[in-house]
Amino acid sequence: MGQTIACANQKGGVGKTTTVVNLASALARDGDHVLVVDLDPQGNATSGFGVDRRALDTSVYDAVVGDIALADLVVTAPGARVDLVPASIALAGAEVELAGVDARERRLRRSLEAITDRYDVVLLDCPPSLGLLTVNALTAADAVLIPLQCEYYALEGLTQLLATIDLVRDHLHPGLAVNGIVLTMYDGRTNLSADVAAEARRHLGGTVYDTVIPRSVRLSEAPSHGLPIAAYAPSSTGAAAYDALADEFRLRTGLVDPPLDAHIAVVA
Repeated sequence: MGQTIACANQKGGVGKTTTVVNLASALARDGDHVLVVDLDPQGNATSGFGVDRRALDTSVYDAVVGDIALADLVVTAPGARVDLVPASIALAGAEVELAGVDARERRLRRSLEAITDRYDVVLLDCPPSLGLLTVNALTAADAVLIPLQCEYYALEGLTQLLATIDLVRDHLHPGLAVNGIVLTMYDGRTNLSADVAAEARRHLGGTVYDTVIPRSVRLSEAPSHGLPIAAYAPSSTGAAAYDALADEFRLRTGLVDPPLDAHIAVVA
């Protein structure tokens, strides 16, 4: 049975969807069977894979709010060898529609149970909030991957996210782990990025991935072409960074056995 990882951060613009799209692509390119579930009403992961949301009749909304099986909603991402459950703007009203539903925090978990054993990795792209859709993702996931932008405000928001993860553990999903924190939008020309990275590593230790995702024009351009960075600019620093992140991710999730000299921690 594969690992289900929620990529979450309530702060927008931290590279969350960029990480989901490009990590999924890098994993799939090396042979892993990957499913991405886009839970963000903005549907950026959907368009980032080159899928036109306007042409879709169904989306993840129909599984979370309705009774359609998740397997019936899967499409193949044309820009990568990745399966995708796309999002639609209908998700924007999902939290209101689910307000009076029994076990509303477990809707996604129940939908995923019938499909996760088909994949090595399931990546859940969460919306930039700590609302019911994100809680559904955290309740359904084995672990959380947290992109952290190299800015001081991002560090402040991390405390709130970790508190939410603790609440989910206490009330809904005791086994939820933290897969790791990925430093994103790192600008090596500035002291700020270096200071935030050092601060994160000092306080969070082995939870922080060794791989750092740089600030990159190519990474910013790729979604407008509906392509992951490996297809859009394979020789770019962004592509190299996500390849390295995929290798480290495999070690943390147990997809490959670590070498004898590996010192990568899996943090619960």
